[in-house]
Amino acid sequence: MEHTAEHQEHSGGGTKEIVKVTIILTVLTIVELILGFWMISIPLERASFRLAVKGTIVILMLAKAFYIVAYFMHLKHEIKNMIMTIVVPLALFVWFIIAFLYDGNSFRHLRNTYDPHYKEQSTIKIEKKEHSSETKQEGAKPNDAKDGKQEEKKATH
Repeated sequence: MEHTAEHQEHSGGGTKEIVKVTIILTVLTIVELILGFWMISIPLERASFRLAVKGTIVILMLAKAFYIVAYFMHLKHEIKNMIMTIVVPLALFVWFIIAFLYDGNSFRHLRNTYDPHYKEQSTIKIEKKEHSSETKQEGAKPNDAKDGKQEEKKATH
């Protein structure tokens, strides 16, 4: 019964609420874009400040995600159990992504530190191929000149 009472209360101001949420989402998007373009002009020496701006952008993105899920997916006016069946698996999914990234970084670090074959292979310098192509071109120049002279001889005979 409580669930239907909330819907009756909600049904009256639907248009105003959607306009309000749309304006909020628009403002958040504009602020994110301003911060993003401003962050490009921040010098790389101020890495901590750039990181703070990136963190602010992530927080604004999460706020936008909340508004989209709450209003446009109609979860704000659902009962708590329904909300939890969607939010808990999503939180677990985010946790899995973070755990796999951490595990992959740990594996990369261990491989670079303790695998002598991998470390040896990663330190081998490869010669540039430009040097070998220059010698081929130098060797080709005299042959081209000879071919040109031979063609001249054939034309005169």
